[in-house]
Amino acid sequence: MEMERYSVIEDKNPREIVLLRGTGCKWGRCAFCDYHLDRDPDPAANFELNRAVLSRVTGVHRHLEVINSGSFVDLDGNTLDEIARVCAEKKIRTLHFECHYIHRREVPALRERFSALGVTVKVKTGVETFDRALRETVLHKGIGTDDPADIARYFDECCLLFGLSGQTEASMRHDIETALAHFERVCVNIMVENSTPVKPDPAVIACFRERIYPQYANDPRVDILLHNTDFGVGGEVNV
Repeated sequence: MEMERYSVIEDKNPREIVLLRGTGCKWGRCAFCDYHLDRDPDPAANFELNRAVLSRVTGVHRHLEVINSGSFVDLDGNTLDEIARVCAEKKIRTLHFECHYIHRREVPALRERFSALGVTVKVKTGVETFDRALRETVLHKGIGTDDPADIARYFDECCLLFGLSGQTEASMRHDIETALAHFERVCVNIMVENSTPVKPDPAVIACFRERIYPQYANDPRVDILLHNTDFGVGGEVNV
C-alpha cells in the first residue's frame, strides 16, 4: 500500500501537513500505538522519500505541520535541512513538529534553529490522558509527571486519546478542559482498531460523539480526529 503523505487542512488552523518517515520512535513502548512501524533504519532512504513529500508543499497558508510517527529527533539531518529550505522558499511562518516527552530538552534548540529563519515552531506532544494511572499503567506512555504544567513548560500543543475502556464522559471532559487550560491547542484522537492489544470501546466512543463532540466540534483550539486519517494523511493513496 502506498500511503498518502501530503494534505491541506482548510477548516481549523488552516495548514499543509506532511507525514514524513524517520528511523523510528525511540520510546516505542506505547501499548496503543503501531504508528512507529512506519520507519526505516536507512536515513538515505528516508531522505529520498521525505524530499519527494516536501516537494509538494506550496506555502498556501504559510503554515506547515510535520509529523513522522515519532518525534522530530527521529528525522535525519538532511530531512531537517530540507524542511528549513522549504520553509524559506515557500515563506512558511509557522511550523509544527511532534515530540515525545523524553525528548523535551531538545525542543529549545529546534525552536532556535527555525527562529533564525523567521519561523515560529510549535511542538505537539502525546499526553493521551491526564489520568496518570491509565496513562502509565495501561498505555505505558512514559511521562514521569502528574502536573500538566510541567508538560506544558516544553510543549505548545498536546494530543488526547479517547475511546478506551474505563473512560467516562466526566474523565474525557476533564482531559479536554485540562489540556485547554495549559496548552494552546489540543488534538483529540479517537482510538481505532489497529495491531496492538488495546482495542477501542464502542460505548465510550458513542458517549464522546453524543455528549462531548457537539460542544467542541467548532472550537478553533480543538482538532478532533474521529478517524486517524481525518487530516488527510496516513491512508491509502487514491489512484
